[in-house]
Amino acid sequence: MAIDTATSTAPLPQPPTAPRLSGRDKLVLFVLCAAQFMVALDFSVLNVALPVLGPDLGMSTSALQWAVTAFALPSGGFLLLFGRIGDLYGRRRIFLTGLALFGAASLLATFAWDPASFLAGRALQGVGAAAIVPTGMSLLTTTFPEGPQRDRALGISGTLLSLGFTVGMVLGGVLTDTLGWRSTMGLLTVFALIVLALAPGLLPESRTPDRPRLDVPGAVTVTGGLLALIYALSTAAEVGFGRTDVLVTLVAGLALLAAFGRIESRSAQPLVSLPMLRRRTIAWGNVGGLITFSMMTTVVFVLTLYLQDVLHLSAFETGLVFGVQGVLSAVAGAYVPKVVGRFGARRTLVGSLAGQGVLVAALLGIGTGGASVWLATAAVSLASMCHLGAIISYGLTVTSGVPDAEQGLATGLVTSTQQLGMTVGIPLLGVLATTSTDLLTGVHTVIALDAALILAAAALVALGLRTKRAQRA
Repeated sequence: MAIDTATSTAPLPQPPTAPRLSGRDKLVLFVLCAAQFMVALDFSVLNVALPVLGPDLGMSTSALQWAVTAFALPSGGFLLLFGRIGDLYGRRRIFLTGLALFGAASLLATFAWDPASFLAGRALQGVGAAAIVPTGMSLLTTTFPEGPQRDRALGISGTLLSLGFTVGMVLGGVLTDTLGWRSTMGLLTVFALIVLALAPGLLPESRTPDRPRLDVPGAVTVTGGLLALIYALSTAAEVGFGRTDVLVTLVAGLALLAAFGRIESRSAQPLVSLPMLRRRTIAWGNVGGLITFSMMTTVVFVLTLYLQDVLHLSAFETGLVFGVQGVLSAVAGAYVPKVVGRFGARRTLVGSLAGQGVLVAALLGIGTGGASVWLATAAVSLASMCHLGAIISYGLTVTSGVPDAEQGLATGLVTSTQQLGMTVGIPLLGVLATTSTDLLTGVHTVIALDAALILAAAALVALGLRTKRAQRA
């Protein structure tokens, strides 16, 4: 009997194909993505060098947290402010200024002679990063028009952002073992100089057509609130929430952010447009972004403890596990824009969050046996692929439909969410692993809560965005 292979089913519509980028467009994308990669690298490249750095500079173990906090405070606290200043006075100008400051600060940290000079370098790196990230992102979204080109550009940017954090963990160990901890800061200096040399001749200037006044009260309260909140959460990761300065700065941060909301509701020219914050795409897109970043950094943190302290892997072997994660994230970055083009950013965001949650839950199967390293490698790597899908699709969700004049604000919110996510996850959940009497039990507890929060976020984002069909979300 012959099998009828004919079909009357109409072919499925294909997603739009991104127009080819010109040579100049590719160079612009390279410069902007290299800057984002450099900042992501800075978040993690120093971590494994801390045990060597401390004795060399005469820093006590308790003071080492400031090597991370000194960067995290300004890099998160000043994001919204620099994003708005770029809108008003020129994104290219602020981007280049941030690059120059970042490069000089990295040089200072490279040749630091005592703890004070090193921490000063780290703090200035943070200020430079706060200028680079939102202006670089808004230059990208204004250079590449909304649609397939922007999807592709943000896909590449998101891939490098995720890859930079992972590469930093591996590269930091290699550089510290071979050339010493100062080479990690020297690498960032070289990166900054290369980008700074290329950027002026490639990047166009962009700003809002009018010149509204800067909302100074709003800038002071939101910057102060973010600085206080990030300090409290970063410090709590080391000492817990019971210390007086942590509680005081946590309350002060929340109070300042509440005051910021009240000021913005009454300001004629607000730093952040409250109607913008009420847009479903921006509100729920940032919820998805906050959860995917905070929960993924927490998983990486507790798995690092698990692999070395429970399975007794070396630092190099642990780096290989996260190296696999980085490679698969890069692979995912090539395909996520195509998925977004076919299914839309909203569905991609919800599906990516759900996939990340399920794969994190699979880590509940890890134990003390040798096979657990393979489960951990596979689950965290596949979860990272979904995480990258969430990063790219939430960036597209938040920036879609936003006028060019407000792209700095929208991308400032995106990058603030990223920074806050990288900061809050470990203090809120990671501490459960470090304070548990049995590390493996603590890791399982963190993983269960992590997966539950991601899956709950996927459901909430799906409900929150379900009626927003007019936007490309």
